[in-house]
Amino acid sequence: MVSTLAVPGTFPTLRDALEAASDGAVVLLAPGTYPELIAVTRRRVTLRATGDPGSAVIDASGLPGPALDVTDGDVEIDGLTLIAGDHPVVAVSGGRLRLRRCDLAAGDGAGVQAGDGATVQAVEVRVTRGRHGFVFSDAGGTVDACEVHGVGGDGVIARLGADVVLRTTEVTGCGGRGVYVYQGGRPVIERCEVSGAGGAGIAVAQGGAARIVETWVHGTAGPGIVVGAGCTAWVEQCLVERTADPPVLVDPAARATVTLRDGGSLPSAGVGVAGSAQDAAEVERLLGELDAMIGLAGVKGEVRALIDEIQVNEWRRTAGLSVGSAGHHLIFTGAPGTGKTTVARIYGQLLKALGVLPNGEFREVSRRDLVGQYIGHTAEKTTSAFEAAMGGVLFIDEAYTLARAGGAAADFGQEAIDTLVKLMEDHRDNVAVIVAGYTTEMADFLDANSGLASRFAKTLEFENYGPDELVMIAGRIARTDDYTFAPGLNEALRAHFATVERDRNFGNAREARRLLEGMRKAQSGRLRGLGRMPSRDELRALTLQDLRVTVR
Repeated sequence: MVSTLAVPGTFPTLRDALEAASDGAVVLLAPGTYPELIAVTRRRVTLRATGDPGSAVIDASGLPGPALDVTDGDVEIDGLTLIAGDHPVVAVSGGRLRLRRCDLAAGDGAGVQAGDGATVQAVEVRVTRGRHGFVFSDAGGTVDACEVHGVGGDGVIARLGADVVLRTTEVTGCGGRGVYVYQGGRPVIERCEVSGAGGAGIAVAQGGAARIVETWVHGTAGPGIVVGAGCTAWVEQCLVERTADPPVLVDPAARATVTLRDGGSLPSAGVGVAGSAQDAAEVERLLGELDAMIGLAGVKGEVRALIDEIQVNEWRRTAGLSVGSAGHHLIFTGAPGTGKTTVARIYGQLLKALGVLPNGEFREVSRRDLVGQYIGHTAEKTTSAFEAAMGGVLFIDEAYTLARAGGAAADFGQEAIDTLVKLMEDHRDNVAVIVAGYTTEMADFLDANSGLASRFAKTLEFENYGPDELVMIAGRIARTDDYTFAPGLNEALRAHFATVERDRNFGNAREARRLLEGMRKAQSGRLRGLGRMPSRDELRALTLQDLRVTVR
């Protein structure tokens, strides 16, 4: 017999009810607000509102985690409103989740974030605030009769082989793309409406494959549908209107069949082929690569804003309107290991794809590459390094070491700064200079020359990664190297990273990589001590014991 528990009748809090609930129990929530974090691991349970849909509210906006976190469970949620802060509203890893008649709202997180083989069935679910609506990574399911409105980034994301079906769903007013498919995602999009996107309506990139059937795409800032190189798409009887030109953009290296509702087909129905000065498909691919980086929400937003400005300026130029002068030099501040070099590489490639820079090639230099041993030698070395980077990105790491700090040797660094200031202005349209370093020291660097700060368009602050992000980074590195985490290791890593001091020597992603290297060594010693040939699973698994040995 299925047990039924009432909140706040039988139990004062939802957490109390879940702790007492047997497997398969139904928990009934009366109208009201419940400021709680709900976590369900390897259990089967149903949470249902007793009043009108939305009358029972789980509000985790001031709490450090998702409103609902499901791990390898079988959970049904009916008629609730769920709110989170800067975390996903609903996070599901493995198992099965059914959402029905729910409203979701987040700060900077996704409405639903599903991964690790999870299956999600969402019916009549509305996401009205957050960074993204639905994010499926190595997960699947159905999103039926749902709505995603006004999120800051992409409305729906399908990646890492996700095979979700979107049916009769509205995705409107998103700051990024309406639906973004990449890294092998393979969704089916049936009878949906995608409108008002800040980028493409539906974009398929990085080996993605999508079937888009009888879908209405309209009013988007970018092309209605974009299919990138190496991707596959079947666009069947769709209506694409009032988008950027061309309405459908297919890379020559893509495999696509396109029929639009007016009866036309490629290319007579407004389908364009990529390869102009601005390569929209490549821009989408690179923005996807940027989005795939863990964390860095603020940095990603700033880069997108820069790209948006470049794109709009090009449209204005094409329309015969005046376009102001825009510089591409940037300042990156923050601790080591926060992704500054990777973002700089992507930025250079984006400028190339947008037709701003000829090649977008990346050249990294430091003080020793710019500063000479005598007066006059530095100007020569700096100019040579600058000219070698023409057409791409000149990335100067630890740029603050060039600033005058007293003594003749430091004056040579000052000569490098003075030379850079002139070169950056003279060649502002042919190179992007990015200077990087610790936040405080970079302020001293900018004071070294009165005209230096004005040469840079923007400063991007790279914050230290939090414990959850470092666990995600460690997991991604481990999967890439064909390792798995044994049960409990994620939690132990999170606890470890939470205790590590964030001082000047903290390496962020490098810290995670160093820890994994130590754990692999510990695993080798442990497996050698077995006295037998380990199994394939044993060779892949990193355990709590390996972590303890490494941090001991």
